[in-house]
Amino acid sequence: MRTLAVVGGGAVGLAVAWQAAEAGWTVTVFDPAPGSGASFVAGGMLAPLSEGWPGEDRVLAFGAAALDAWPAFAERLRAVTGESVFVADETLTVALDGADAADLRTVADWLAGFGHELRILDRAGVRAVEPVLARTVRAGLLATTEPAVDNRRVLRALHAACIAAGVEIRTEAVGALDDLPHDRVVLAAGAHSADLWPGLPVRPVKGEILRLRQRPGVSPAPSRVIRARVHGRQVYLVPREDGIVVGATQYEAGFDTTVTVGGVRDLIADAEAILPGISEYELAEANAGSRPGTPDNLPLLGPLDDRVLAATGHGRNGMLTLALTATLVPALLDDESPAIAELASPQRFPALQLSPGGVR
Repeated sequence: MRTLAVVGGGAVGLAVAWQAAEAGWTVTVFDPAPGSGASFVAGGMLAPLSEGWPGEDRVLAFGAAALDAWPAFAERLRAVTGESVFVADETLTVALDGADAADLRTVADWLAGFGHELRILDRAGVRAVEPVLARTVRAGLLATTEPAVDNRRVLRALHAACIAAGVEIRTEAVGALDDLPHDRVVLAAGAHSADLWPGLPVRPVKGEILRLRQRPGVSPAPSRVIRARVHGRQVYLVPREDGIVVGATQYEAGFDTTVTVGGVRDLIADAEAILPGISEYELAEANAGSRPGTPDNLPLLGPLDDRVLAATGHGRNGMLTLALTATLVPALLDDESPAIAELASPQRFPALQLSPGGVR
């Protein structure tokens, strides 16, 4: 019987554990507080096209493959747990000025070169699809294939799926990977992964996010994910059953997860520029998390030595890429090499010591 330890109980770790268990592994997840990290405060956007920019071809290729993996993954999750995780079907990126409108056209042309057709909307077109948005919105880019998920539903469903598949979840920290007696180990500890494999190019990137609750009589939330750039800052609004998630700031601040007054102020001001009625919503939560960033914004997915496999570094796209990651890991554990996994191979960083018995 093959035994597997998954170090990290966020969305990626739980998804990997579930799929590995279904592939026949005896799986144990180690995390002192499963489901409480960056996954818990995520926006849940599945938007590799809208987030793309010319030159980021490898990130686009991996993200598009990750998006394609989601329908089957979500259906299997629903079949096992009864949980439906989708909260929006489309993503609309909007522009407030001429420069941002030109950027939308630049992105649309770049994406078309890879076979991804997005619709450019003028001012009237934006109003037609989302009439609650500000009249100052000048243009939009509509991605009809980019949905969003409720991150907390995903975590709840993944936890239930793991239990159903026989995964053991231990609320314990792991001090060293060599202490684990299992045949194989998947390192899925997010921003803390480098603590267990020194030199791994994963760093914490702070992000603050707000959850706003809709009150009776206020403007309804948009039915789509709304993305924009306001005063040079990225902002997004993601619908939820009871309101909207607004995010997200981005700072190089180590493991500081303090919610700052400035961060909350900027998020509310930027969101209000896009959706004026948002000022009447209830501020239900303000949270911060540490995203696991990498130098090239691609995850680390593949062997670190003959026993340990990395599944970390998913950055701000953890929810997007978890379905593909969970699909690829069982194959990688069986020493298969799916072509798409090569884009995320840790071996793209030649300075990283990857040989058996390397740095840990």
